[in-house]
Amino acid sequence: MITIDGTHGEGGGQILRTSLGLSLVTGTPFTIENIRGGRSKPGLLRQHLCCVRAAAEIGGAEVEGDALRSGTLRFVPRTVTPGDHRFSVGSAGSALLVLQAVLPALMTAGGPSRIVLEGGTHNPWAPPLPFITASFAPVLRRMGVGLTLTLDRPGFFPAGGGRVVVEVEPARRLQQLTLRHAPIRAVRGIATVANLGDTIAERELKVLRRKLREHAPELVLERLDGAQSPGNVVRVEIDHGEDTACFVAFGEKRKRAEKVAEAAARAARTWMRQRVPVCEYLADQLLVPMALAGGGSYFTGPLTEHTRTNIHTVGQFLGVPITTGDLDDDAVAVQVG
Repeated sequence: MITIDGTHGEGGGQILRTSLGLSLVTGTPFTIENIRGGRSKPGLLRQHLCCVRAAAEIGGAEVEGDALRSGTLRFVPRTVTPGDHRFSVGSAGSALLVLQAVLPALMTAGGPSRIVLEGGTHNPWAPPLPFITASFAPVLRRMGVGLTLTLDRPGFFPAGGGRVVVEVEPARRLQQLTLRHAPIRAVRGIATVANLGDTIAERELKVLRRKLREHAPELVLERLDGAQSPGNVVRVEIDHGEDTACFVAFGEKRKRAEKVAEAAARAARTWMRQRVPVCEYLADQLLVPMALAGGGSYFTGPLTEHTRTNIHTVGQFLGVPITTGDLDDDAVAVQVG
């Protein structure tokens, strides 16, 4: 039994999710205290509670403290059971964050799994589905994991109600990867609307055409049906080498469409100037699979506190060293193993 401090670093839910995932993989029981202690509303919220219960079901775990607002949790895993599972957040909380908590176990399990996740699919405070499908899942497939995500129904804030089907074919052995900068092959700008007029997306695409004109972007207007509340998302996808970087911005009430598109374009241009293969969001996501593979490396921009916290949490469960070194003001080398 190890004890995790939920206030370490950025003190958010990532500490809990990484702990759950690595506890399942390693069979290590843990207690986490002061859950989400760095947040204004600490303790377990609905999406975090769903993560705990999903991990408990898949790992046959003994759990104490799995209640809303609980600040302490005891988790003792047993045997990982792949197969068919369904988990519902019950709010607009991110369904994809629930996947974070169970994916490490499923991608190293003894058989395939099909997971139905219900909740938010396009969340501004979590990796949204387009980022997972365009950027994260392809890297996992290169590591040997079969991972496909199918959107049945989109879920936007505040109603949620989204549904994603995730199919996982575990790797026989996780492959180590070294990700390096590669020339840009293509740039796409996608403006997505749900229960909103096309005019919003058209205005956003005009901004992307102007802001990214030197890359001659392909522009796409995407309509999503079945959402329980209106939604608007702008994303820029950049194919480089074998990988794709994805930068997302979300529409909000009283926020002009042009501002949303400018935010997505600005994030994409910042990353392109850095000339690194991994954006700040993917840098965080890659730590667990690379550590489970026993090694890997990549270059990224300045490390976020979120990523530094995740490095610390991985070290609590795995004996795989993760070292970082500044190359210059815009680039950091991350070495796993």
